[in-house]
Amino acid sequence: MQGHNYQTEAIVIKKTKLGEADRILTLFTPDLGKIQAVAKGVRKPKSKMAGHLELLTHSQLVLAKGHNLDTITACQTINGFLPLKNDLDLTSYALYVTELAEQFTIEDQENRQLFELLRDTLQRLCEANNRDMVLHHYEMQLLDQAGYRPELRRCLDCQKPLEPVTNYFSYSEGGVICPNCRVSRPFARPLSVNALKVMRLLQDNDTITAFKLKISSSLAEELEDIIRRYVKYLLEKDVKSTAWMDSLKTHNP
Repeated sequence: MQGHNYQTEAIVIKKTKLGEADRILTLFTPDLGKIQAVAKGVRKPKSKMAGHLELLTHSQLVLAKGHNLDTITACQTINGFLPLKNDLDLTSYALYVTELAEQFTIEDQENRQLFELLRDTLQRLCEANNRDMVLHHYEMQLLDQAGYRPELRRCLDCQKPLEPVTNYFSYSEGGVICPNCRVSRPFARPLSVNALKVMRLLQDNDTITAFKLKISSSLAEELEDIIRRYVKYLLEKDVKSTAWMDSLKTHNP
């Protein structure tokens, strides 16, 4: 990077209060990966930058290099993803998406593919009615890019291609075990034929394909349970935003 200032586009994925009027923002960028920066005075009522630095906003930024944290000196919104901010259900989905991006990445590691996946998923959530499938597509693609792609084609143990029967998902090993090899793994959970098919489709196709997929409520529940438990196993903790998502679903079934 030349000089003391640099430009980047970024999606605001987390914010933390700092002092009386400032914030530390966690930003996801195409070329720098996840970074943190200070937005000075952004909590003041007359701040001109505040609207461009809201959570779930895609903006073009100018930053000044600092000793510890860089400082945002100018910003302009590229996409405010307004539908995500005007609908509580959508807000909860979008916060889940950004929390996963924040949890599965380390700072200062370029990941343009993940930036594009995050940007496109937020946009698709703005447009889509089939938001659960958009979410599951994002989860499967994120796991892939973060290095945790589950094995869904062959048994992790005997390496034979999986038959169209009830197989078993092993969280600790990151993939599927066939019924014959399951004997030594009592904690592997059953995985239906249809759930395996949908997971493969989400793993190997784009968002548009996922968006067109219509599945039963029981299959949707199975998918959500498997993917969430795998994510929880990998992170060794619950994803905070799932509690809010679930409470909204309870009130708005």
